[in-house]
Amino acid sequence: MSQLVSFVIPCYRSAETIKKVIDEIDRTMEKLDQYRYEIVLVNDCSPDNTFEVIRGICAKRKDICGVNLARNFGQHAALMAGFHYVQGDVVVCLDDDGQTPADEVGKLLSKIEEGYDAVYARYEHKQHSAFRNFGSRVNEWMARVMIGKPKELYVSSYFAVKRFIVEEMLRYVNPYPYVIGLVLRATNRIANVDVNHRERETGSSGYTVGKLFALWFNGFTAFSIKPLRMAMIMGVFVAMAGFLYGIYTVIKKLVNPDVVIGFSSLMSAIVFIGGMMMVMLGIIGEYIGRIYISMNNSPQYVVRECVNERK
Repeated sequence: MSQLVSFVIPCYRSAETIKKVIDEIDRTMEKLDQYRYEIVLVNDCSPDNTFEVIRGICAKRKDICGVNLARNFGQHAALMAGFHYVQGDVVVCLDDDGQTPADEVGKLLSKIEEGYDAVYARYEHKQHSAFRNFGSRVNEWMARVMIGKPKELYVSSYFAVKRFIVEEMLRYVNPYPYVIGLVLRATNRIANVDVNHRERETGSSGYTVGKLFALWFNGFTAFSIKPLRMAMIMGVFVAMAGFLYGIYTVIKKLVNPDVVIGFSSLMSAIVFIGGMMMVMLGIIGEYIGRIYISMNNSPQYVVRECVNERK
């Protein structure tokens, strides 16, 4: 029997674009007749009529599952929600705005057939805004430094993974999922394929400044204790600097008793050390807060309803 490919698409403000994405998937998979496919659409509590559009699509297509989340949980939580409804041997994740080229999914599937466990699309020229590109670069740096992503590996929202990788990701039940980290901790057999990145036809990116900061914090703290180690190293550095400055002040006073110890330098040192302590306490507090929320069994997502759920 041919392999089943499951497409998972998080949807947010995509009432005008999601039909085009599905049509492109249909046209592409007709050519790739060695595969069967299904589609899971996850509405991340979009404020427009996105789920009404999804409901209408599901009424005509039994191979499309529509999942409606009770509130906005973010892209990674929406992906995790979609993973619970897939049945495919290979799972492909892509965006709802048409910028990720569904007609090039054959490249990802071919690479999976070569034996890789995960394949990420790589864009030579991204058509995002300057703000979104900056956010992507920060996320790239963070993934490399904090969770050990190989420098040569490019990660994006358009990727394909084997079934066992999805099952491994579903074992993660904490309320702060970070899909890139989950993939990297499951396998190192990851490849890139080059695809085109399109300009956005309508609307704007759903990533606001707040959402990008939340994503960065999640990446910093979800799968690494390096921020805590960095805080300790900075604390040691500041303590040593303060100790050396104290010795310098004493020697200076002994050499020249007429030197007046300045109030400004003292306040600068206090403010600097106090600021460093607040940063370190904030990082520790972030970890403790996440532990507390996890102990309370806060959900990754809450499903309001599901259309065409496959048992």
